[in-house]
Amino acid sequence: MTKNPIFRGAATALITPLNAQGIDYAQLGRLIDWQIDAGIDALVICGTTGESSTLTDKEHREAISFAVERTAGRVPVIAGTGSNDTAYAIDLTRFACEAGADACLVVTPYYNKATQKGLVAMYNAIADASTKPLILYNVPSRTGTAIQPATYVELAKHPNIAAIKEANGNISAIVETMALVGDQLDLYSGNDDEIVPILSMGGKGVISVLSNLLPAETSRLCHKFFEGDVAGAAQMQCAYLKLIRALFSEVNPIPVKAAMAALGFCEDYLRLPLTPMEDSHRQVLLDEMRRCGLRV
Repeated sequence: MTKNPIFRGAATALITPLNAQGIDYAQLGRLIDWQIDAGIDALVICGTTGESSTLTDKEHREAISFAVERTAGRVPVIAGTGSNDTAYAIDLTRFACEAGADACLVVTPYYNKATQKGLVAMYNAIADASTKPLILYNVPSRTGTAIQPATYVELAKHPNIAAIKEANGNISAIVETMALVGDQLDLYSGNDDEIVPILSMGGKGVISVLSNLLPAETSRLCHKFFEGDVAGAAQMQCAYLKLIRALFSEVNPIPVKAAMAALGFCEDYLRLPLTPMEDSHRQVLLDEMRRCGLRV
């Protein structure tokens, strides 16, 4: 039996507005309100796009608590709580649950990596400690570790493991995964250029970078598909392809930080080793934003 969906549609993988002093909570609050008012379906705090890897532990916890409090139940809040240190991931997951997050997004371990047996043991340990559903985040281009389709069969047995954010870029593997566990785990696209293909395989939506800029439109794309307007959803997917490519012309979240700074939601400030966007790429991004109707 399928577990209850955490959300259906588009969840924004929020940027974290930063400056030299730390997190700019005034801007983060403004961004959260704008996203919800625009009709976004859910929010992800402290994910990859939120620069979780360079947030301090204190900042990470404060940002999760702030997002939950600011959202105030208007949409689900999903907290990034993954780590290559399982004990820390368990601790952060427990914290997020107690803080009121609706779900936790848990990335595969990076650098130390893991065998498939190790992934099952790690995720089960985190799920045992959680009181909220987990979304497993499969992004081998960043972590060097991929969850194999057959491994999802074992992971799906845990009642707290509810969904997959799939960013492996391998549609064939995603089809195999859905053939094996599509009635047991919800699927979300982790790539903005694959939203409609993932939805066509029974996906429930997308965890999106694009929706930082275009929350209403990204949600509408998903809901067009759900309402049976597959051609309309496909048309939107194609219409935003050049903007999506510009948003990934450098390592995420470098371009989206530049885009959101241009829209007035943050400073174009990143923590090393990330650096501001190259001018040539920035110009292409701004041009594509204008073409899509954004005022920059």
